[in-house]
Amino acid sequence: MSRVAHLLVLLMLSSTISGCLWWGEDEVDEPETGPFNFEQELPNTTWYHYPGTVSEPWAVDATDAAAVSAANITANLSGNSTPYFANATYYGTGFDTFEPTIGVTSSGAIFFTNYNGLGDGTHIIRSRDQGQTWEDVGPFGSVDDDSGQTPNSNDPYIYVDKFTDRLVKFDMHALAAMFVEYSDNDGDSWSTPFPVEGYYVTQDHQSIASMPPPPGVTALHDVIYVYCINTGSPAAGAQCSRSLNGGLSWDVQRIGFPSSSFPQCSGLHGHVAGGIDGAIYRGNPSCEGPAVYRSLDGGYTWTEHTITTEVDMQQGWHSHEVATAVDDGGNVHATWISNDQLPWYAYSRDQGNTWSEPMMVASPGVIETGFPTIFAGAEGRVVVGYIGEINDVSANNTTSGGVGWGGYMAIMTDAFAEHPLITTVVVNQPNDPLDITSDCGNVRCGGFGDFIDVEIDDEGRPWIALAHNAAGFEEAIIGTLTEGPVLYGDLAYLPVLPAGGNTTLMMG
Repeated sequence: MSRVAHLLVLLMLSSTISGCLWWGEDEVDEPETGPFNFEQELPNTTWYHYPGTVSEPWAVDATDAAAVSAANITANLSGNSTPYFANATYYGTGFDTFEPTIGVTSSGAIFFTNYNGLGDGTHIIRSRDQGQTWEDVGPFGSVDDDSGQTPNSNDPYIYVDKFTDRLVKFDMHALAAMFVEYSDNDGDSWSTPFPVEGYYVTQDHQSIASMPPPPGVTALHDVIYVYCINTGSPAAGAQCSRSLNGGLSWDVQRIGFPSSSFPQCSGLHGHVAGGIDGAIYRGNPSCEGPAVYRSLDGGYTWTEHTITTEVDMQQGWHSHEVATAVDDGGNVHATWISNDQLPWYAYSRDQGNTWSEPMMVASPGVIETGFPTIFAGAEGRVVVGYIGEINDVSANNTTSGGVGWGGYMAIMTDAFAEHPLITTVVVNQPNDPLDITSDCGNVRCGGFGDFIDVEIDDEGRPWIALAHNAAGFEEAIIGTLTEGPVLYGDLAYLPVLPAGGNTTLMMG
């Protein structure tokens, strides 16, 4: 058979197999595979990235193989570093807020501070359906249906004691006196107000936490409560007090730092955090840089532990704010805003004696941040909260250089990895800013006041307490993951929550 005949036979056979090849049928593209190819499109409010370092202080897009290679990062995207599809939203509450704090009990009930000013005092609002609806649970006084048991609060504060599930409401009044109120039934009823011990001079920026009694300390309650306040004098530093009987009475205030470190360079501090090992921590810059102060005797004496001298504190509104958290393994986590206006993070696995290299944890594109806050769940699982602004010229907003302020959560499911993968979400859409103040990250703006708050519920879902200031009403809003990884227990997906956003706002 000639060569031409052979070719004709082959062509005839090929036309009988899976159709004719002469008409250029479209080839079926194989679906792309990879750790960031999920079954649904990624939202424009979610980023996967690696942290910046002291020498290269910028985020590295984990989905960009070339950028990862250029940064000399060997990607480990397995085990606790496995990427999970993530999306976020927020829910309006219908109540206003100032310096929002939150707590979540084991029942799943969420508690948020509602600021009412002189007369009614601070009320606590509660959601029993994961932020979908909210109710005012007081505590109410005997004057009328609106007044609180305490008539005023310059700094409202709610804390959930994670060891006993007790709600602790802590109010500071006119910079001169403070009271605590307790609830052991999810806010259905409250104790009478108990005064805390103090000098009754300037008392500000109060914070309270609990921990099991440490070795050598005898308590009359399951936990020891410790609070710390700012005295109004950077030289005098923070003052702290403890209660050994469940908050019914308090020790006289003592300095919250070692006497060898007098005078201090800053008196303000972040929220106090207690650990399962009986240690308690408060974030506060030392005279050398961001630092954590530790007490191993229930807040009676303190030691000073500077985190780093390489990444300084921001020199504006947040020059004092080092936020701390303790995970289930007793590891300490800290975050602060540096003079580059970006959030930095470090951890300690030996009660603050030594610290990891600091990491810049903002997502790609963020140009300014403020109001750092942090909470930790299982060992190495952390959420860092902040407000941030992205430079987006496509938004035609060249005057402010961005699209307004958003509520961010940077989530790490393996913070101790050599290069921890960070999943960052912003809870509001770019066309729905929480604030449009040009320098909100560096000033006291709207309902943010001095700080915001973040917590993880027992399901492993992070919740961030924010204010929606753009409309001028300072409505309390709460942001969370609608989808994403759990921060307690075995790494898995959270149950899906409904989308929220601007349509859930109720004030105005």
